[in-house]
Amino acid sequence: MMKEFILFVHGDATLPESDGAWEAYFERLHRSGQFDGGSSIGEGKTFRKGDAVGAPATSLVGFLRIRAADAAEAETFLVGNPVFESGGTVEIKELLRD
Repeated sequence: MMKEFILFVHGDATLPESDGAWEAYFERLHRSGQFDGGSSIGEGKTFRKGDAVGAPATSLVGFLRIRAADAAEAETFLVGNPVFESGGTVEIKELLRD
């Protein structure tokens, strides 16, 4: 059974992304049949009941949802990711079902 993973994309690339990199990457994701969508992430606010408002995670710029057999297979989706390939950060987290 496939597991679900979310890739959090940070806006901290150290090199410029190459032209057409996102189009090529999304084409690869769609061809895999394991891509379940994603989106850019805009600015927001953080909230904590009874406490001061904290600073939002400003480095998050997008997310991608994928299905993979395990975490090792999920890591294969880093290949070609324009942020990752440009020296930036992509976090991979499993979406657990309770």
